[in-house]
Amino acid sequence: MAAVLAQLDNVSRLFGRFPALRKISINFQAGRCYVLLGENGAGKSTLLRVLAGLLEPTMGTAHFFAGGKAEKITTQRARIGYMSHAPMLYDELSAVENLQYFAGLYRTCACLTPSAALEAVGLDPALTRPVGQFSQGMRQRTSLARVLLPQPSLLLLDEPFSNMDVASAARMVALLAGLRAGNRTVVLTTHQRSLAEPLADYFLTMEAGQLTAMTEAPAR
Repeated sequence: MAAVLAQLDNVSRLFGRFPALRKISINFQAGRCYVLLGENGAGKSTLLRVLAGLLEPTMGTAHFFAGGKAEKITTQRARIGYMSHAPMLYDELSAVENLQYFAGLYRTCACLTPSAALEAVGLDPALTRPVGQFSQGMRQRTSLARVLLPQPSLLLLDEPFSNMDVASAARMVALLAGLRAGNRTVVLTTHQRSLAEPLADYFLTMEAGQLTAMTEAPAR
């Protein structure tokens, strides 16, 4: 049985009196891809932020990497890569300049070089054009390269196919499939189930903060 990288036990997250998550219990295994489905407001992004250690559960417990508790997540954060729906890039800088800046935030990690991270997502490190002039597909791949810098074991991706054309989305799917094959765990949200089908191991459906279904993907 694959190792469990993250485990949620009856996790709820309240914002005031509003329950964004309600009693979520699930294990995320190494080398698997989990696709979160649901309407806007279903709780998908909140769940990713709890897994990223950016939000603490209001109730319940979150465990990471063989039992490390949520209150110790700061010691594990480099092992978790989180790509938000917003690109989190500096538009006036080139891709390599962006990654040089972010690499400086991981001084205690054995990081990829900015050039290696960009090459891993199929971008040319020598490209000097500012990322503000990139296509949406190139911006998403640059964001993914930023996430890959500390070589995380758990990848959390919020709408990685957003606003992409068909060719760019297909390239992103291929990149993520390669990362999962390297025994990384991938958890992603999408409104485009068909795009995620080639790499999904499980589809998780959320409604009103609850995990209402977990379906194993057909064998490929």
